[in-house]
Amino acid sequence: MNRLLVINGPNLNLLGTRRPDVYGNTTLRGLEDQLYLWGSDLDVAVAGFQSNHEGAIIDRLHEAMGTVDGVVINPGALTHYSYAIHDAVEAIGLPTVEVHISNIKRRESWRRHSVIAPACVASIYGRGIDGYRWALRHLVAHAAWPVESIRYGEEEDQVGDLRLPGGDGPHPVAVVLHGGYWRDQWKRDLMDLVAIDLATRGWASWNLEYRRVGTGGGWPTTLEDVALGVDALATFAPGHRLDLDRVAAIGHSAGGHLALWSAGRGRVASGQPGADPAVTVGEVISLAGVADLTRSYELGDGDGAVEDFLRRKPGDGSNRYDVADPIRNLPTGARTVLVHGTDDEQASVTLARTYVDAATAAGDDSTLVELEGVGHMELIEPSDAAWQRAVDNLES
Repeated sequence: MNRLLVINGPNLNLLGTRRPDVYGNTTLRGLEDQLYLWGSDLDVAVAGFQSNHEGAIIDRLHEAMGTVDGVVINPGALTHYSYAIHDAVEAIGLPTVEVHISNIKRRESWRRHSVIAPACVASIYGRGIDGYRWALRHLVAHAAWPVESIRYGEEEDQVGDLRLPGGDGPHPVAVVLHGGYWRDQWKRDLMDLVAIDLATRGWASWNLEYRRVGTGGGWPTTLEDVALGVDALATFAPGHRLDLDRVAAIGHSAGGHLALWSAGRGRVASGQPGADPAVTVGEVISLAGVADLTRSYELGDGDGAVEDFLRRKPGDGSNRYDVADPIRNLPTGARTVLVHGTDDEQASVTLARTYVDAATAAGDDSTLVELEGVGHMELIEPSDAAWQRAVDNLES
């Protein structure tokens, strides 16, 4: 992938002046300058185009055929009714990512539905201007390694991306779980490059999506989805040459919580999310994981993310923390490695320390790898030494 086109639709020429409380202070010119820099970092050339006219956008999409390798499009309000743009995206056959600066799922009801999304390979929203960077990254990743998206349930977010390494197999499996404090604007595209790196190392990577807070997730559906997604490996393992005796879970931030939880869910009482697993997670790599929900709540991590996720405070008399908190479901019998930066301002390294102490006391093989001076996001950048330190702990 060498050339990408970014299309901005109606009113985006007013970026920086129109509703800065919603769309930020970056102007369209500032955004386009930033796009060129992000493209340079990804080794792709980026061209920008903006129009307030539906027909002009459709014409530009048609012109993209044979001239670019992928498209990022923010259709503005056309998102919600322009089937003509949907048809144009579908007709040109180029991988296209829809992007929105604001979280359209939390705004007026008419903004929450996109008629263009079904023609796109991904939709990214609610990440501010940085959403364009994630869209470019996703297109580069989409082209970098063959990927098969597989549904494990009927809900929109019950899907995962399977990437297979070379060779005949059977391949060990890494279940990849993204973070974002269980909130809807953060999706599995966060882990695209990690999933590809794992495939280059001989692991089949199963990059799992799940319902999140704001789109039907939280208690208990997020946990139910992760359990269902992990167990779905049993249904397609034979046809994809997967070795289910070697299943690891690798999660970042809230995904680190879900990875640790997936290893201990067999201890959860029958009838609760994730009981009686069909696939056993034997190893966990937690990257800046939220390994202790009660402590994370006390620290105020993620602006109340734990309470939003469980819809309860600790000690409210329910069993939600008992079921959902990995530190309360020890021992797991799995080997766990918690990798955490000392300068992480999103999830305190204290969470990893308390988990490893508790897991070791319970008899589990649990290791803490503290990375001095490392923050939160470095751990999912394959080019960063922090990721290299983390993945070196994955048993071959």
